[in-house]
Amino acid sequence: RNMSSAGPEGRKKMRECEGLIDSLVYYIQGAIADHEPNDKATENCVCILHNLSYQLEIELPESYAQSIYMQRRNISKNDKTPGCFGTRSRKVKEKQQDTPLPEEKSNPKGVESLWHSTLIRIYLSLIAKSTRNYTQEASLGALQNLTAGTGPMPLAVARTVVQKANGLPSIRAMLHVSHPAVKRTAVSLLRNLSRNASLQNDIAREVLPDLVSILPECVPGCDVACETTASICYTLFNLTQGSSHSARLLLSAHGLPKVIAISMNDSNMFSKASRAASVLLYSLWSHADLHSAYKK
Repeated sequence: RNMSSAGPEGRKKMRECEGLIDSLVYYIQGAIADHEPNDKATENCVCILHNLSYQLEIELPESYAQSIYMQRRNISKNDKTPGCFGTRSRKVKEKQQDTPLPEEKSNPKGVESLWHSTLIRIYLSLIAKSTRNYTQEASLGALQNLTAGTGPMPLAVARTVVQKANGLPSIRAMLHVSHPAVKRTAVSLLRNLSRNASLQNDIAREVLPDLVSILPECVPGCDVACETTASICYTLFNLTQGSSHSARLLLSAHGLPKVIAISMNDSNMFSKASRAASVLLYSLWSHADLHSAYKK
């Protein structure tokens, strides 16, 4: 576990170690099957896999990168990837939805297992069944790492989480835990998922009211809570910028007074959350059909 956090070279060597990843996955599967998701060894295994999934898209071996990305490069070599706050046109959304996804192997080995649906479902199972905070955080963090990029692999993982494995209910439950780091990682994962245009309606329907409910009434006083608040605002931004329906859902969940209060705190210490709330307000105002409702 310590070695897996030793940097890019350490991750590379461990990913290349024959049988290591397979053994970690095998152990966790056994622990879940035996209804023992809370033992220390399972926590260690998940934390190792979490670390090995960090920067995975960038650090993939060339053989995998070519087979997964060549088809996409041929299609989108002239396309510009929209930024988090960039304007997303209909063409961009269609292009994102039509992007060819990597084919899964029925019997993955080694590094292939890190983004395979089998392991994604294992993470979701641990999120739902484990009561160990570090195990929950590492499982959420691994999914956060795998969905952090812009290529076909992160998009495939995001679709598996939301649509194929029905993972949103388990993630939603983590928004209401008392452990601040677990909550922060759950929100960060949702922020990554919400960048995918094809998943935004599903995410808004399932978790938008919960995100509004955990927004504080004003900017919180500690760094972790402040960072979580900023991530919530950016996630709501992603969900509402192209959907008047989702913006109305935020309004009906009494989110607007909270967002306004957060945006009005001009202290440098809390500027990250205030800036995120301001970006969200600006986006909400772009829905002209809701102006009268906002004013009320």
